[in-house]
Amino acid sequence: GNKQVFNMTEQLSNLEKVLTNQKQRGNWGESSLELILSNMLGGNYTMQYGFENGEAVDAAIFIKDKVLPIDSKFSLDNYQRTIDAATEDDKKFYAKEFEKDIKLRIGETAKYIREKEGTLPIAFMFIPSEAIYYDLLAGEQSRLGIDTQRILESAQNQRVFIVSPTSILAYLHLVLSGLKAFQIEEGAKQIQ
Repeated sequence: GNKQVFNMTEQLSNLEKVLTNQKQRGNWGESSLELILSNMLGGNYTMQYGFENGEAVDAAIFIKDKVLPIDSKFSLDNYQRTIDAATEDDKKFYAKEFEKDIKLRIGETAKYIREKEGTLPIAFMFIPSEAIYYDLLAGEQSRLGIDTQRILESAQNQRVFIVSPTSILAYLHLVLSGLKAFQIEEGAKQIQ
């Protein structure tokens, strides 16, 4: 029993080291995304999809002749500082910093919407943390203590859908349903 506790403590320590290093945290987010896509889609996606200017998005799903870009973003630092804040003033400060972080990441994701290069007119921003995702959706009820509706509106205005490990499948089904409805509409126009 002591040996198992020691091993568990060591594994938690290693996970903490991964999550405190920004580069390793990013790699972990991309690996999580790849695992989800491989389980969900089989081979209709690629990791590190390159664009004409040499930039690469973390993942791309191929839907007929279009590409759905997905960028993994894991803004943990200011989120954790907000949750751990000792005073209300600190919490408000770090929550505003977290909001800036997320809006910046939304902009970074939006740049992968390149319809001239065959992308859909939307992109997914994958957040590998359900806690962060929940607090973004919870609005004023979240642990952040800010109105997260502004963040979601910013994403919507830039045509970025924020997804989590559990919600990505539902959003993907919505996109596929929308494309199918569009094809039916186009077919109806041709018949008419």
